[in-house]
Amino acid sequence: MMPGNTEKLRQLDKEHLWHPFTQMQAWRESGDDPVIIASGEGVTLTDTEGNRYLDGNSSIWTNIHGHNHPTINAAIQNQLSKIAHCSALGFSNEPSILLAEKLVNLFPENTLTKVFFSDDGSTAIECACKMSIQHRQLTNHKNRDGFIAFEGAYHGDTMGAASLGGIGVFQDRFSSLGHEVHRIASLDDLDALPPEVIASVNALIIEPLIQGAAGMQTWPAGMLKSLRKWCDQHGVFLILDEVMTGFGRTGKMFACEHEEVIPDFLCLAKGLTGGYLPLAATLTTDHIYDAFLGEYEELKTFFYGHSYCANPLGCAAALGSLQVFEEDNVIASLSSKISVFSSRLRETVDRCPHFGELRQVGLIAGIDLVDAGSEAALDWKAETGARICRAARKHGLLTRPVRDTLTLMPPLATSEHEISQAIDALEKATHDVLG
Repeated sequence: MMPGNTEKLRQLDKEHLWHPFTQMQAWRESGDDPVIIASGEGVTLTDTEGNRYLDGNSSIWTNIHGHNHPTINAAIQNQLSKIAHCSALGFSNEPSILLAEKLVNLFPENTLTKVFFSDDGSTAIECACKMSIQHRQLTNHKNRDGFIAFEGAYHGDTMGAASLGGIGVFQDRFSSLGHEVHRIASLDDLDALPPEVIASVNALIIEPLIQGAAGMQTWPAGMLKSLRKWCDQHGVFLILDEVMTGFGRTGKMFACEHEEVIPDFLCLAKGLTGGYLPLAATLTTDHIYDAFLGEYEELKTFFYGHSYCANPLGCAAALGSLQVFEEDNVIASLSSKISVFSSRLRETVDRCPHFGELRQVGLIAGIDLVDAGSEAALDWKAETGARICRAARKHGLLTRPVRDTLTLMPPLATSEHEISQAIDALEKATHDVLG
């Protein structure tokens, strides 16, 4: 980047780019000039002005081992010297084959045995939904096409995935256009469903242990075990959305390991490639897969796919990320980091009058902002959370709130010292904005 180009880039950004989850009128009129990221090294991001920041939300919950990691870089460069992309429709490639084997071997033998690659979290969910519905059709249970989903859920933004969500701002406009969904808030609600509703249900979907876009809302201990038991009793498929929680975020490789639950469908994305490239995977069982087998003219084929399914570069990056997990013994290293994360967050929340409830699982945390006098929730229209996160930039931290819940989800490679720095930056920024 040539010196002095930042202002030109900002101008071009405001003229041409449409940003996700962003009110573009405010973006274009704001006096806060957008940060333009130029490079990353480890858990530090550098903008075009040379300012350095801790990557406090793992570049929207994706980065695992830090930026510019030599092992993942080498894996991508090695694959790039061979071929960047080839079709998975009627062909295959070595990285996708090896990655499928690696993913399957992360689970107990003969459980999740089949892997379907797609592009992102939404498409991983779409695959699970379509597979589960088609399985019902192929096994003469066509009347079972409904879903059970939870209040506060977020499963993506494509039409089917969005209809499963339980956050009005993302889902309400399109609620009549997606799946039939029976929405619940708890196990008690599940047990209260009428028999005729249960008989129409195809699958139940949940973000295990913690809901992300709901403001890092945690589930009670034992929830997954109870859901697995209920689904088994009623012949309902269990879909686990581990797009956010997968790959070490919760302290184990996958959140479902905490309660030793194996779903019928497991959806992965975000951290799958270490946060490098778009790639998603839907894992399922032989029981599901076998129903799709038949002669060509029977039309049992899963007619679903994208141009970049099983992209070799993405699969190579994912293999590189899993290599780092193995060689650096990443999961075993998380315990002490999570302990520091937990204790420092608790100290800060206890000290800061503007901080309310703290919710944390592993290296995922959400802190509710409250009125310092009454501890009441703030008016979301004031965008206090966003203003605090903008102020945190001056203290060397980049993160993004969920309305008035401040969130932290640093890369697993973040040191204990950097964890403390990030938490301090949030506290200082809160004082800057609220006093």
